[in-house]
Amino acid sequence: MIKFYKHLFKRKLIFGSTVGASIFFMVTGVVYWGAFNTAMEATNTMEFCISCHEMKDNVYAEYKKSIHYKNRSGVRATCSNCHVPDEWQHKVVRKIRATNELFHSIMGSIETKERFTAKRHELAENVWKTMKENDSKECRNCHHFDAMEAKKQKGRSALVHTSAKERNMTCIDCHKGIAHQLPAEAETYIGGSDGDHEYYKIKKLECHQCHEDMPKPIKEDWGF
Repeated sequence: MIKFYKHLFKRKLIFGSTVGASIFFMVTGVVYWGAFNTAMEATNTMEFCISCHEMKDNVYAEYKKSIHYKNRSGVRATCSNCHVPDEWQHKVVRKIRATNELFHSIMGSIETKERFTAKRHELAENVWKTMKENDSKECRNCHHFDAMEAKKQKGRSALVHTSAKERNMTCIDCHKGIAHQLPAEAETYIGGSDGDHEYYKIKKLECHQCHEDMPKPIKEDWGF
C-alpha cells in the first residue's frame, strides 16, 4: 500500500509536476485563500472599523443617531454595508484604497477633533466621488430601484426616485449626510433644481405633484 502511494505521488502530470506536488499546492492555495477571506471579513466588522479613536469618537457617534443604526424594523446597516461593495472585485479595490486611510491615521492627520473637522469636507468629497463613479454600489448592497414600490412612497419621493432612474442619477446625488454630519461647505441636493423643473416640464407633470401645499388646477368644462 505504501509503495502504491509513493508511486502515485511521484506520478507526473501536466507541466512535469507530480501528483504529490499538485496536492500540496492545492491544499496550500485553499489555506491561503481561506486566510485571505477571513481577513477580509474581519476588516468588515463594526469592531474593526471603530477600533481607532478617530472613527469611534467622530463618525461612529454620529452614525448611532441615524436610522441606519436603530429603526422600527430592527435592521442595522453597519460600516461595511455602506462603505464596502458586496461584489468581490470592487470589495478588493475598496480594501486597497483603505490602506491610504490607515496611513493618515498613523500620521495623525485626523488625530484630534479639530483636525478631523478641518478635513471633514475633503474626506466626505472623496467618499462621494468614489460612490458617484461606481454608481453607488455600496447603497445597492441593500437598495435597488427595481425593488422599490413607488406607490407606497410619499408622492414626492416616488416622483424623484422614478425620475432619477430614468435620468441615470445615482443614490449619492441626493442622499448625502444620511449617517454622518454634513460638512459646512457641502452642497446638497434639496430637490426642485432647474434641471428637475425642466425634466418635469417635459413629462408634463403638474406642480401639486411635488408641492403638496399647492391646489390642484380646476379643470373646467365649457361644453364645447
